[in-house]
Amino acid sequence: MTIPKILSVAGSDSGGGAGIQADIKTSQELGVFSTTAITALTAQNTMGVQEVFPVSTEFLKAQLKAVLSDIGTDVLKTGMLVSEGHIQVVCDAIDTYSIKRVVVDPVIASTSGSDLLNEAGVKALKETLLPRTTIFTPNIPEALRLTETHEPVTVADLKKLAVQLYQFGPTIVVLKGGHFNGDAVDVFYDGTRLELLTEERMQRTNTHGTGCTFASAIAAELAKGSIPFEAVKLAKAFITEAIRYGLPIGKGNGPTNHAAYKQSR
Repeated sequence: MTIPKILSVAGSDSGGGAGIQADIKTSQELGVFSTTAITALTAQNTMGVQEVFPVSTEFLKAQLKAVLSDIGTDVLKTGMLVSEGHIQVVCDAIDTYSIKRVVVDPVIASTSGSDLLNEAGVKALKETLLPRTTIFTPNIPEALRLTETHEPVTVADLKKLAVQLYQFGPTIVVLKGGHFNGDAVDVFYDGTRLELLTEERMQRTNTHGTGCTFASAIAAELAKGSIPFEAVKLAKAFITEAIRYGLPIGKGNGPTNHAAYKQSR
């Protein structure tokens, strides 16, 4: 029996709603085996990130070697990458182990405003990791920081922003519209095909970990054999239900509900 696998390279969230924890929960719900390489430990909860403790690049390299030399992976998914040194380690692993499918969620800052990737890291993301990326899943604030452009006002602006992001080298851009006014519109662009994926916006406060969960769901569906556009559509359905039934945990923004999609079926 072939077991689909994803390798999540990301930070650990002590609050359990985002990062490695969200990736594992999403994989489990979607029937995929999850391995991990942790880039940083964080002290965080529903109120925000209090402290970040990066692991050394040497230890990140050791984790990647341990997993990839034995278990391998069908898809590599990245979240919080900390610095340019960590990004270079990931790029080296992609090349060394000939990993063909890479999903990148560019965790640059937390919702509460804490920087999670330094400036040199942002530069390395654009110049080294994105050219190795299959599906790139930035939200609007991340897209604006990467492109140094103005906030989109219309859907046409969203489309232009997706095209700009495509110039950094990913095979596919999925620009998330969660921060856009009106319906929740995501833009799928692969250099030729430009599609809008639209859902009615839900006014919810328990949305911690949406980006991690969405990217992990895409990675899981790719690992199971879906073509990219279908993987994105399935992941969109998964995250929509996770947000709809978000969990009222803690005093701030609670996490999405990773079990909701399966329970709603």
